[in-house]
Amino acid sequence: MTLANDPFPPVTPHRVNVRQDSAKALLLVVIGDFAWREGGPIWSSVLLDALSELDIEVNAARKALRRTAESGLISAGREGRRVHWSITARGQEVLASGDVQTYGWADRDRSWDGRWLMLSLTIPEAQRNLRHRLHTRLEWAGLGSPVPGQWLTPHWSRANLVASAIRELGLEEHAHSMIGTIGPIGSEEDLARSAFDLAALRQQYDDFVRDHEQVKPADDRECFVAVVELVQDWRRFPYLDPDLPERFLPVDWPGDRAARLFQDRYRAWTEGAQRHWRALRGRS
Repeated sequence: MTLANDPFPPVTPHRVNVRQDSAKALLLVVIGDFAWREGGPIWSSVLLDALSELDIEVNAARKALRRTAESGLISAGREGRRVHWSITARGQEVLASGDVQTYGWADRDRSWDGRWLMLSLTIPEAQRNLRHRLHTRLEWAGLGSPVPGQWLTPHWSRANLVASAIRELGLEEHAHSMIGTIGPIGSEEDLARSAFDLAALRQQYDDFVRDHEQVKPADDRECFVAVVELVQDWRRFPYLDPDLPERFLPVDWPGDRAARLFQDRYRAWTEGAQRHWRALRGRS
């Protein structure tokens, strides 16, 4: 399969990123992109065969199933000696949220009214583990830190999300938040540059484009592998990208190119990938 008007010659789908990713992460892509969309329980053997196509050996695949069940996303059932898996209510919620983030990113509302959400919070040096958990939560919510103890995002509508994270970590007494515009001193451009590492994000976008733009699956099986790799590599960007207004981005920003590539490749490969998935199910 090739894309119309695509100048690149066919090449075999790469496996570099798959080898680096955990079996559980790949399993979640398979469940979310194939099993969840079909509905109903799925035999354990089908999921193990699917992970085998991704070079995941059987012991690692079984461990991934157990870990995913332990996280409350799937639950096991039996028919005789055979095991099948169903997506739990929590799993349905998580997959639906991830689906919106992954596939709706390119069509998101990018308008901005000029207001920022500002958060001031200091955690003692001795509480490094708590600090790490907080920083992870805030970064995945799209906040950046221009100076220690201060965080910001142009998406002030995420205030409740940030407040929930602060409360869950028991830090309400140490934090203050504000929503507003910048004052007469300082530059918003400088503020954004100091708060967000766009150079590192650019490299990740460039790597994504490099890794996937020349992949040309030759059959349905390779389409299946290519789609799982594509989704696995892409789905982190809606969380890594702070989604800054265009005025704060370089003119040659690769984010839009990467998003178009994801959409184009996904549309081109998903039919073949679904056929291979149905073939895997038909073997059970």
